[in-house]
Amino acid sequence: MFYPADFVSAAPLFSGAAAAPLRLRRTAFNMWFSARFLYVFSYYMFQFCGHTWILANMTARFLMFGRDALADTFYSIGVVMSLCQLLTVLELFHIADGLDRSWLLPRLVQVVERNLLLLTVVLMEEVQSQPVICVQFLLWNVLDLLRYPQELLCALGFPSLSMLWNRYTLSIPIYILAAATEGIVVYQAVHHLEKASRGQLQLPISSPNRVPIILKTYLLILAVGAAVTVWQLLRERQHQLEKWNKKLKK
Repeated sequence: MFYPADFVSAAPLFSGAAAAPLRLRRTAFNMWFSARFLYVFSYYMFQFCGHTWILANMTARFLMFGRDALADTFYSIGVVMSLCQLLTVLELFHIADGLDRSWLLPRLVQVVERNLLLLTVVLMEEVQSQPVICVQFLLWNVLDLLRYPQELLCALGFPSLSMLWNRYTLSIPIYILAAATEGIVVYQAVHHLEKASRGQLQLPISSPNRVPIILKTYLLILAVGAAVTVWQLLRERQHQLEKWNKKLKK
């Protein structure tokens, strides 16, 4: 989680009450013109705008076309979703560099599983048109829209307790649903690959006989990774809420 105070150079100390306004002005100036702050703010704003556009596009298409919109969800928003998820790799460097104080393991698992799943969907056109892809994208979208607005407010120096609570409370059951949906997507991919191995389908990948074994192994890894991630998310939620309560008591 980003806080602008992390990147603000300490203002020189002055004696007297007149020094306080000067320190505040210098603090605000350093915060708004810090290159690191501008980068983090731009990144979170891009992710927030991208996921807002995805949600608006999915909602509009469903209202206009009904259930027919489910089949071409990937074709309408797949590029933007793939770009947003690919850029989340940067968040691992944010945590390593100290730009983000979130825990590494849950973020690592989510970044890896999402990008691997997107790679599977991109390579298999038969899976792209499945309604479960729409559900998967919607759950990812909701998870990110719970997180990025709260990160933006923290970057601006206006953290919100309600948004913090919503992020770390609602995201856990939604993540469990998203992980279960990812398992369904992988299972459908295995089903189509097994058809291809029997000669009933043609896929744009070589050695289709080996890929189902890899995906079945990935299903087991996904289940273990999801369980560990939920445990870490529960601990992170407790840690963040306790830290907020300590700030309120000061």
